[in-house]
Amino acid sequence: MTPLDSALIGALRAKLDAQAKPPGALGALEALAVKLGAIQHTLTPRIEAVEALVFAGDHGLTEEGVAAYPASVTPAMVALILAGRASVNALAADVPVTVIDAGVAAELAPHPRLIDAKLRPGTRNAAREDALTPGEVEAALARGAEIAAGRAADALALGEMGIGNSSSAALLMHRLLPAPLAACIGAGAGHDATGLARKTAALERAAARSDAAEPRAVLAAFGGCEIAMMAGAFIGGARAGKVMLVDGFIASTAALAAIRIEPLLAERLVFAHVSAERGHRLLLETLGAAPLLDLGMRLGEGTGAVLAAPLLRAACRLLSDVAPLSDVL
Repeated sequence: MTPLDSALIGALRAKLDAQAKPPGALGALEALAVKLGAIQHTLTPRIEAVEALVFAGDHGLTEEGVAAYPASVTPAMVALILAGRASVNALAADVPVTVIDAGVAAELAPHPRLIDAKLRPGTRNAAREDALTPGEVEAALARGAEIAAGRAADALALGEMGIGNSSSAALLMHRLLPAPLAACIGAGAGHDATGLARKTAALERAAARSDAAEPRAVLAAFGGCEIAMMAGAFIGGARAGKVMLVDGFIASTAALAAIRIEPLLAERLVFAHVSAERGHRLLLETLGAAPLLDLGMRLGEGTGAVLAAPLLRAACRLLSDVAPLSDVL
């Protein structure tokens, strides 16, 4: 991966400033247009096809009571997404949704919109042992990169589904950002005060069990399959020249792991929104990321990312459809 072309970035900004509007009047949309042009290495970027990739996996940490719902909800929600009846389907509009089975602890029936990439049937319990082996982490990164690079879409919106994955994400953020563990732990899918205390105690035990700091070692220590595979997808998709949209808190921790592996990735990612899950705003601020939307959402599934997809197309049209100021003066 190479740095974005600074000369091209300057030319893109100059093109926007010369249009029939006050310079900078469209704010963050102009910054997005510049980023898209730099990623696609052109003054006229185009985003036609966008696809949502929802990576699914289960977590051994659920044995510790860290989740408000049982692990059986993961395959049930995958089935709902594949049936076109989940929240992400309702919000996706013209964005097709594909599910990747990265590590669901159940056998899933074949489906045209399902990619079987199962690493293992859920991770091990990270409060007691490493969630993944080093070999499993490498396999997840490679498979994710392969999947993303092989998709036909110009832009990929990455999201996830997996009961217990906000716990894994909190541990990853704690170690990779780094940040105090308490600042990384949120209510997830809906814990009350008692459930949040139980989740916090379990994650404290998991964090104390391992002193991993290198990104691959942290992924091995705390999982999960879907998060590691998403990290690989961010790297592989970006290397293939695709625009990579990051969903919420869990997808952002996958992006964080990917950035720690490939630092130049940071300037190529588009963060769709800031979620209401505790820790996400701190994560984005530390990375210097500017999310496109702030709607108080905390669902996952790629819902924030698909909502941001039309902004990609709008930003491209700024560079292709707006007349220069010289046409009106």
